Amino acid sequence: MPEKRSVIGWDIGGAHVKACLVQDGQVVDVAQWACPLWQGLDRLEPVLQAAWQRWRAMAQARHAITMTGEMVDLFADRERGVLAIADAFARALEGPLRFFAGDAGWLRDTELPAHWREVASANWLATARHAARVLGTGLLVDIGSTTTDLVALRDGRVPTTSRTDAQRLASGELAYHGVVRTPLCAVAHRIDWRGQPHNVMNEFFATSADVYRLTGELDPAHDLHPAADNATKDEPATQQRLARMIGLDARDGTRADWLAFARTWRALQVRLLAGEARRVLSAQPLPGDAAIVCAGCGAFLADAVAAGAFGDAQARRHLRYGHDVAQASPSALAGVRDRAQVCAPSVAVASLLFLDG
Repeated sequence: MPEKRSVIGWDIGGAHVKACLVQDGQVVDVAQWACPLWQGLDRLEPVLQAAWQRWRAMAQARHAITMTGEMVDLFADRERGVLAIADAFARALEGPLRFFAGDAGWLRDTELPAHWREVASANWLATARHAARVLGTGLLVDIGSTTTDLVALRDGRVPTTSRTDAQRLASGELAYHGVVRTPLCAVAHRIDWRGQPHNVMNEFFATSADVYRLTGELDPAHDLHPAADNATKDEPATQQRLARMIGLDARDGTRADWLAFARTWRALQVRLLAGEARRVLSAQPLPGDAAIVCAGCGAFLADAVAAGAFGDAQARRHLRYGHDVAQASPSALAGVRDRAQVCAPSVAVASLLFLDG
């Protein structure tokens, strides 16, 4: 029996590393590890060790790499971040490495000094190109732990001319809002509590994870980082963090009060993301048959965001990247489609490198 052709896709972020094993063009396994890269490049070592233990194919595989981790303040600038991360992986991995560089194609690590800008924070483009290649036309709504990508897809292409984070922040295609790490003081300056508007404390008292932990929507598998106060993540501690945002304690409300308060935060974040989606659609109009393609650990918000962006959202096809774009192997481990949904860029680079040969 011929040996399977293996590609491992890597998405190296500032807070997580995500990886995907593709064999003969099909997704076999997907994994995610917490990796606070701002604390040092040595944080990559346990991640790589875990990957070696998980996949025997590591030594024979080709490796497709994308990243956003160059943005962390460990590095003096993005160029040094790209080159440092690339060097760390080049030293740790045995198989051929190719770095996703968008319009510049696939690059070797030796080519990065001249093309680091194309590699920096290009993971969104990999996901968008893979989704466009498979689905044709739609709006990609990838809501992660920290950021949201809102990208128009048309006729198998990604029509936006934006490439850098700065360009995408200007266009609305990148919103620094996620369902785990976003400080709540970045979501709203005023919020209703028991029907009365309150100013929000501009302190790092609580994050979006507290909101979605209370609403029951955040999968604990993606709740990987310490709480804002480094306390526990049980319901009373979560309520206490939310209470601090308006100068209260958890004992000042009932369980129903704090659930209602969490849902108010949810509605405000959805409204913000829907507004960004409308900006994207204004610049890149899509036809009536365009689908809505969700990805990320915050995909549970995608339908609400789409409803605020499209007047006819309910009539459109609602697709999931992990189920409708990623090609899972029949022998894939249990839950691989759901993990592919969350780790879309790693799946995308592995799949694209396999397809591109």
